[in-house]
Amino acid sequence: MNRISATPLGRLLTVGEVAQRSGLAVSALHFYEAKGLISSIRTRGNQRRYGRDVLRRLGIIKVAQRVGIPLSEIQTAFASLPQGRTPTIADWQTLSARWKDELDTRIRRLSLLRDRLTGCIGCGCLSIESCPLRNPFDQLGEEGPGARLLETEIEL
Repeated sequence: MNRISATPLGRLLTVGEVAQRSGLAVSALHFYEAKGLISSIRTRGNQRRYGRDVLRRLGIIKVAQRVGIPLSEIQTAFASLPQGRTPTIADWQTLSARWKDELDTRIRRLSLLRDRLTGCIGCGCLSIESCPLRNPFDQLGEEGPGARLLETEIEL
């Protein structure tokens, strides 16, 4: 966090103002800042002040989380954005294009899970040999005895 001295604070927002405008708890803002997703500067009195660009970044975080993008991936995507300016439409298009393939894969996997869920409930997970989700076509049995975890990109 940077410190400011004589910079006019009129354009900057307090943590409370950002919390109120974003709908997030102050603790969430501190968490996002600790993760490097947003940044603040400090006054001489050691109070956080945020540029208005942080509101757009928080909006992107909330949308990305809503569709299941992990914070680590949001952080990686934000690393490509310049600090201190509001992300533009072009920035959002770049970020959303990065996530599109992952979201398409996740949708495909969830659709397969939904379609096979009835079969899983039907087996009651009492049959490790034939569970359509945990062990489709008894693939684990073909690998020999012992505990195994099966998650293949082909099946899910």
